[in-house]
Order: sequence, then structure tokens, then C-alpha cells
Amino acid sequence: MTYRNDRIEQLLGEGVRDKVYPGVVWAVGDADGIGASGTAGVLDPDEPDAPMRPDTVFDAASLTKILAVWSSIGALWEDGKLDLDVPLDTLWPEVVGHPLGAATARQLLTHTAGLPLRAQLKNLYGTDAQDIRDGVLHEALHRQPGEAVEYTDRAALVLGYLAEYLSGGTLNHLSVERTWQPLGMHSTRFGPLPVDVAARCAPTELDQDTDTHLKGVAHDFSARLLGGACGIAGAFTVLADLAAFLGYMLDTTTAPARAGFGPAWTTESLTVQTGALEPVRGLFWHPAAGTAPTEDVWVHYGFTGTGMWISPRQRQWAVLLTNKLYYTRDRQPLMDIRDTFRKLVFG
Repeated sequence: MTYRNDRIEQLLGEGVRDKVYPGVVWAVGDADGIGASGTAGVLDPDEPDAPMRPDTVFDAASLTKILAVWSSIGALWEDGKLDLDVPLDTLWPEVVGHPLGAATARQLLTHTAGLPLRAQLKNLYGTDAQDIRDGVLHEALHRQPGEAVEYTDRAALVLGYLAEYLSGGTLNHLSVERTWQPLGMHSTRFGPLPVDVAARCAPTELDQDTDTHLKGVAHDFSARLLGGACGIAGAFTVLADLAAFLGYMLDTTTAPARAGFGPAWTTESLTVQTGALEPVRGLFWHPAAGTAPTEDVWVHYGFTGTGMWISPRQRQWAVLLTNKLYYTRDRQPLMDIRDTFRKLVFG
């Protein structure tokens, strides 16, 4: 495949110049691996002699929902341990007699389960992990399941709890054993990171309590509150690991599947699952902004500035990793760059 490397590098370099982010790591590839890649900018503006590198570690933020939750739920589905379309209270005693029990795993994956939109766990339930779990699983729904598509981080948190119940282990263990280790994703892990690994981690937002930028510790407060690992966020990763993950998703020839999920789960997920409801969703993936589902370019973003795209029809994937939160929470400048990047890669 031919990639417009010069235009990609110009675009991403302008993002550094305009202080959209301190630095960026990017790649485009297919089932065989990385076809083109590059870096721009620095790891930390306070250390201008330390450039972004291909092995820079990034706070994956909501990419955790794909790398840990989506992949683990897929493994349980392919194992026959999870029917996506039965009410949760038929397989999960913890939600029996509670409103969430009427929802299904598919509705959680499509953000149609009617969950409360609020996500400030500490303000709602305190700081005890069991109190948080009880509160999330037992609270009243915002609306009836299946009525509307409304994004909420809670869907991933609930699915993470469900995966732990069905597997009998932690989400961390399930992710490592069924996905990260089999695919050779040896640098992907939940934080907090060891000191030596944190040293090459891209810093994110300024922590008001310490007056330093978060580095090697999840930006997402819910993840930090729950010890660093949860369905919402908390994973850290590098470009090579994401290339292995996305390349595997495009590899339909693998038999038996190397990871817990295989082509069947990928195909199920990268198709419209929301019927006539808008906005259109697959299973945790959604069509890239400005594209129709028929164009078959699916995307997932992370709040810290991470993003990944995949197109089974074009047999191609792309990754764009930044630490834009170092400068601002304003999403629009990075969204504009992401949109142009997607067009340069996928057309």
C-alpha cells in the first residue's frame, strides 16, 4: 500500500508547532505489520532534548475499553460463556433484583443499556471499591434499555465487572492471559507503572495536588480510585503492541486463534448493532467521524489523546498517539488533526 507519509508528517508536525500536543507517534499498517510510521515533537516540553520515540509509553485512557474489556468479552463470547442477548440477571446473581439486570451485554457494548450518564464515582459512592461496585451495579437506570444510544464510561466498568465474574479472575489477569501475552503485547499493562517504565511514559495533565504532570499513573480518576485497573481506563501501551493487536484483528487466516477472541468477534463488532438508533455503533467501535458504516472505517479514541482506526474492507489500520492533555482538555484541535489523518490514511 502507498501511504502519504510526507503529508502525514507535515500535518502532525504542525500539531506540535501549534501546541496541540507536545509530541506524537503514528503508524499505518495491515495484517503483516507496520507499513509506515513516524514521530514528531518531544516527550515533555520541560525536557526539550528528549524526543518522542517509537517505544514511548502512552496512557491509553479509553483505548483500555478495547484492549482489555472488548477483547476479554470477545474471548468469553467465543468460549460460549456469554450470550450477548440475554438479560444480565439470568447469568449474573449480583444484578438480580436490580434495574441493570434487565439490560444485556450487547446493549452495554452499544451504549444502549440506559445506564446513568454520571461517572464521578467518588462523589457518588465514596472511595471503597466494594461500595463503588455495589453502587454502579445497583443504581436505577437513566432510561429503559434499548431506547437510545448514550455514551457513558459506566458501560465499560460494568462489562469489566461482568468479565471478572464469568472468568473467576481479575480483568488484568484475563487481559494478560487471553490477549496481551498471546499477541506479544509485552509493554501493555495496567498502571501505576514501575519507575523505569514510567521514565519513558508521555506525561499527561497537570496534577493540582502535586503540581506535576501525571506520568506513569492513569489520568482517569476512576481508574486511580480503583487501584489503577478498571474497565474505564488505566492501561498503558506502546505503538508496537497496538500494531500487533490491530494486525491480528485483520488476520482472518489465523487458526486456531492466537488470542481469546478471533475473526468472528471482530466481524460481529465492526458491523452496525444499533438498528435505526443514532448515532450508529458497533460493539464498542463506531464509524469514524465523517464516514458512513458502508465505508468500513471504525475508530476508538482515548481522552489523553490516543486513537486507533481499522478497516477490514481496506485491510488497513492506523494509530495516532499523543499526550495532548499536557496542554489542554479542548478536544477540537486534536479532532481536526485526527480527521485529516484519517482521510490521508483511508481516503
